[in-house]
Amino acid sequence: MKTRDPELRNELDAALHARSELGSEYEPALVESFLEKVEQRLDSTLDRRVRRHLAEQQVSVARGAHPTQQLGNFGERYGFGIISLILAIPLSAIGASTAHTGGLVVAWLGIIAVNAVHAARPWLSRRPGHGDSDWED
Repeated sequence: MKTRDPELRNELDAALHARSELGSEYEPALVESFLEKVEQRLDSTLDRRVRRHLAEQQVSVARGAHPTQQLGNFGERYGFGIISLILAIPLSAIGASTAHTGGLVVAWLGIIAVNAVHAARPWLSRRPGHGDSDWED
C-alpha cells in the first residue's frame, strides 16, 4: 500500500499488528478506530481546503474582482435563454391557434418578460441591503 501520509500508514500498521496479537474478535473495534482516524484526517484536510478557498474568494472580492460564482454561470445564463426559445415554438403555436395574432403576441410578450427578469436578476441582487449574508463577519 502506497500512501502520501506516513502517519496514517503507521496507524494502519499498528491496527494490523494489534489485530494479529488480539485476534479476530477485536477486529470490528480496530477497524472502527482506524476508520475514525481516517475520517478525522479527511475532515481536517477538507476544512483546510474550504478555508483556503474562502480566503481566496475574499481576497479576490476585496481587490475588486468578480466572485468566481458570477463568472462561472455561463450555462445558467445562456441555457435559460435557449430553453425558453425552444419552449417558444409550442407556446407560439398554441397562442396562434387559440387566439390568432393576439395569442401569438401575448405568448411572445410572456417569453420576453421571463427572459428580461432572468437577465436582470444580477442587477436586482446588487441593490443596497440585498444579498447580505449571515455567513459574513
